[in-house]
Amino acid sequence: MHDSTSSATPLLLLPGLICDARIWAPQADALRGAREVHAVNGYGEADSLGAMAESVLAKAPQRFALAGHSMGGRVALEVFRRAPERIERLALVSTGVHLPRSEKEAEGRFKLLERGVEQGMDALIDAWLPPMVWEPNRLVPGLMDHMAQMCADMGLDTYERQIRAMIARPEVESLLATITCPTLVATGRHDEWASPAQHEDIAAKIPGSRLQIIEEAGHMLPLERPQYMTDALVSWLNIA
Repeated sequence: MHDSTSSATPLLLLPGLICDARIWAPQADALRGAREVHAVNGYGEADSLGAMAESVLAKAPQRFALAGHSMGGRVALEVFRRAPERIERLALVSTGVHLPRSEKEAEGRFKLLERGVEQGMDALIDAWLPPMVWEPNRLVPGLMDHMAQMCADMGLDTYERQIRAMIARPEVESLLATITCPTLVATGRHDEWASPAQHEDIAAKIPGSRLQIIEEAGHMLPLERPQYMTDALVSWLNIA
């Protein structure tokens, strides 16, 4: 995990649903050298958000800055729940804090799983991934193929474990008011899953947090607008 000898606080970057370290690659590459950076490469066989958080803590430095994208934001909050004293600062990116609002969420996730079982992982990705990306960004050369390969590498079993973890996610909104470390709350302007309004609400519940809405991006913000996401992290890391 020791990518740098810097004395700055190490940074951990947590991926979301069927993503791995590649979702954070531009930011990890840009920030290494100034500090130790570890982009977590998935959660292994963990089948709950709590187990994912435990796997992160087991390998983490004693004290660290923590950023999570999408489901990784929920994992980050479970890490905070377990060890708030170890987290110097927190970034919640393109995420959510609500419990499932209806059975439709589970139905939609399992419908995609059924598609994957019947037609293969590529068919699941073809249905799931495009809505996660702002439509103009789907035309960026190589971007969709890069993300699709990442998701394919994670595989159908990982998708099933992770959707079951998300459907069974614990209540977390009551935790937000207890977060007192420097906190960034960020999302893409065109994120249809984790909307700006949702992040405004999250930021309002975390004392002193910083809200940042990044233009021309959907849900896959770190790869859709990599430089803007990096700049947001740099500003957050420099908050005294």
